[in-house]
Amino acid sequence: MSSIKPQIEEIVERALAEDLGKGDVTTGALIPGDQQGTGFIVAKKEGIMAGTGAAKQVFHRVDPELKLEILLEDGARVKPGSKVAKVSGSVASILKAERVALNFLQRLSGIASETNRYVARVEGLPVHIMDTRKTTPGLRSLEKYAVRVGGGGSYRMNLSDGILIKDNHLVALRSQGLNIKEIVAQARQNAPQRLPVEIEVGTVSEALEAVEAGVDIVMLDNMNLEDMRKAVKSIHGRALIEASGGITLDNVRAVAETGVDFISIGALTHSARALDISLELEAQ
Repeated sequence: MSSIKPQIEEIVERALAEDLGKGDVTTGALIPGDQQGTGFIVAKKEGIMAGTGAAKQVFHRVDPELKLEILLEDGARVKPGSKVAKVSGSVASILKAERVALNFLQRLSGIASETNRYVARVEGLPVHIMDTRKTTPGLRSLEKYAVRVGGGGSYRMNLSDGILIKDNHLVALRSQGLNIKEIVAQARQNAPQRLPVEIEVGTVSEALEAVEAGVDIVMLDNMNLEDMRKAVKSIHGRALIEASGGITLDNVRAVAETGVDFISIGALTHSARALDISLELEAQ
């Protein structure tokens, strides 16, 4: 998580401003400023832990005097009752930071856990589970980090990382009379640097046309298993192949068995269920 530390600090600052507003009036009205205590962050469900770095930033941002001990690092498998971290110091500070810290842990651990379920389904097969740009606005760096913690990977962090010619690009360009070969040639000519070129296709014939045009990656979008197998056989190593669209835990292994190189799954980030995690306080 150190590679995205600047983004974490900015995201944490915004999250705390959003949650604290003008101040925690409940804690301010009820909790003595000098009361000390210890809180244990505890997992309530089985899953993969992620987001401890963000949680640590939250507690230290609220009160630099709080002492946080990470008991289970990101990537650790947790079960109900697993103690993830221990935080000690001002009870008021712990309570002010609690919700935001848990929000990061629950969200990111949910993504890591969901990703790991997909990775486990394709174990033993030469395929990579990948995320997409279907992320929560403003949280992409953290959510893609959580995917990596769960064993998945990323293709593009943002639109500048590679050329991906999708269906709406094709609609716009075909209205100008361009075919796939001409579209790929234009992409290579006008790209600011030698970036990989990927194109989304919906049929086997389009996949072959894309390969003949010289793309680096062919995305088979919402293609059935039979057509996927035909496309893989026809492409025969001339380009990398990505499967996308309609991928679930029930069919991901069958998709992987067609021989594709990558499987991209938007649900890793847009539909992952938060992992149930809470903070249990012991006040003095």
